[in-house]
Amino acid sequence: MNSTSIRTKKHVVALDCPDAEALAEFYAQLLGWQTRSAEEYPDWVDVLPPEGEDSGIALACQRVEDYRAPEWPDGPVPQQVHLDFYVDSIAESVPLAEAAGATRHAHQPSEDGSFVVFLDPAGHPFCLCEA
Repeated sequence: MNSTSIRTKKHVVALDCPDAEALAEFYAQLLGWQTRSAEEYPDWVDVLPPEGEDSGIALACQRVEDYRAPEWPDGPVPQQVHLDFYVDSIAESVPLAEAAGATRHAHQPSEDGSFVVFLDPAGHPFCLCEA
């Protein structure tokens, strides 16, 4: 390890959205994770894997005023970030993602079907990728 690098203990990807609780519930259902919110931070909800914080990774959903969904692949609001979830079977995972509230994006750039692009309920692109 480089002695000039930081040493992290937890990795969090935070997603802006219009409703933090709703988006956190979507990702909790999609991934089989759990949500956690704190009274002192009503606009922030963590989405934690079954191992909880000990896993070192989490998603977070943060409510922002005047949220505008990304317009991917082209548009005035760039995607800024997207998530890739590697699964054993895309075919088995697609109905589960849709049941949780995901919508398949009209633009599917994978020529070989190795990934499928979806939008979460707040409009963030994410992919289900063949592991």
